[in-house]
Amino acid sequence: MARIAIIGGGASGLTASIYASKNHKVTIFERNNVCGKKITITGNGKCNYWNEDQELKHYHSHTPEALKSFFDTSIQKEVETFFNNLGIFPKIKNGYYYPYSMQATSIRNALVKKALSNNVKILYDFLVEEIEKENDIFIINPKKEHLVFDKVVLACGSMAAKKTGSDGIGYELAKSFGHKIVKPEPTLVQLVSNTTFLKDWHGVRCESVVSLHIEDKLFCQEKGEIQLTDYGVSGICIFNISRYVKENLHAKKKILLHINFLPEFQNSSSKELANWLDKRAENLKGYSLEEMLEGILPYKLLFVVLKEAHRKKEEHWLSLKEEEKINLIQKIKDFTIPIIDTLDFEHAQACSGGVSLQEIDMNTMESKQIKNLYILGELLDVDGDCGGYNLGFAWMSGIKCGKNL
Repeated sequence: MARIAIIGGGASGLTASIYASKNHKVTIFERNNVCGKKITITGNGKCNYWNEDQELKHYHSHTPEALKSFFDTSIQKEVETFFNNLGIFPKIKNGYYYPYSMQATSIRNALVKKALSNNVKILYDFLVEEIEKENDIFIINPKKEHLVFDKVVLACGSMAAKKTGSDGIGYELAKSFGHKIVKPEPTLVQLVSNTTFLKDWHGVRCESVVSLHIEDKLFCQEKGEIQLTDYGVSGICIFNISRYVKENLHAKKKILLHINFLPEFQNSSSKELANWLDKRAENLKGYSLEEMLEGILPYKLLFVVLKEAHRKKEEHWLSLKEEEKINLIQKIKDFTIPIIDTLDFEHAQACSGGVSLQEIDMNTMESKQIKNLYILGELLDVDGDCGGYNLGFAWMSGIKCGKNL
């Protein structure tokens, strides 16, 4: 029976502890006074913990080829079995899994209860500052508590959501063993602009197609609800493209966000949309631009669009010249703003970057450099889309590690 130390009582750490404790003596070191603090705030407290669509395209890494060996149908089925055995009954919405209670605490409590019933020891308010390896043993905080273990699992989380205790100390522990860290950047995070009208559209939510352009070339595109804010833009589709922003800004590349506020006309030309608006104006004779468009665009957004198109709200659509119509249409279906930054790690749901996957055996999660050292979850250079993918990777990496242990 080996002595196993798991540094971090989050999603991946608790999962690994449940599997490993079937055969070994496991101790979790948790810096907070509770485990799973980040779990309880996911999905606005509802916890979207899994997604039935587990295609590789939903996961990202700077070494994506290393991820290919990680995914297989057996590990995906294992996750669903694991939660069934924990007593979690899923509520499934369009492939998104939530606990039926719609409370994230149900997930956290089930994990902790199972770990404790397996005789996992949890040390709360315990900060692991240093780990040394001497011959075949690891020493936790050698200058203080000097606790000895046979194997160590780093499951400390990333730098996202610092209020939950994720301050990046896991990167330092991994670096102390010679591991390479791909620079962490905030992802699944809001985008920041510096345009002058942001306060005018603040608070608007609308369905849109957003396209990220880097150096004037289309890089990626997402469709969904966006939130217009006094600093820029937010929303799930914004989060999904945010991972590409920081590294390109560091490279001093120009980044523009193109927004189509009429996604139903995504595949229509400006001329086709102009014809549609001509017919609408014929049916609404005497309506001003404000009156004709307020049934299409949210009121605050309408005034920003008109202002940016240099149109007065009292004007009439049919009185505009063709080029004036096209210019206004471009502001509706191809509204462009510069992106100058993202919000910081405190606002991010995840991080891109982390311990390089080239240094990890992705079938066991063991370090290729240090025998009996394992690295899991957010600490690795893996980040997923919104929709339960980051937690999904945590469960899967925790299961693979725990089984191997």
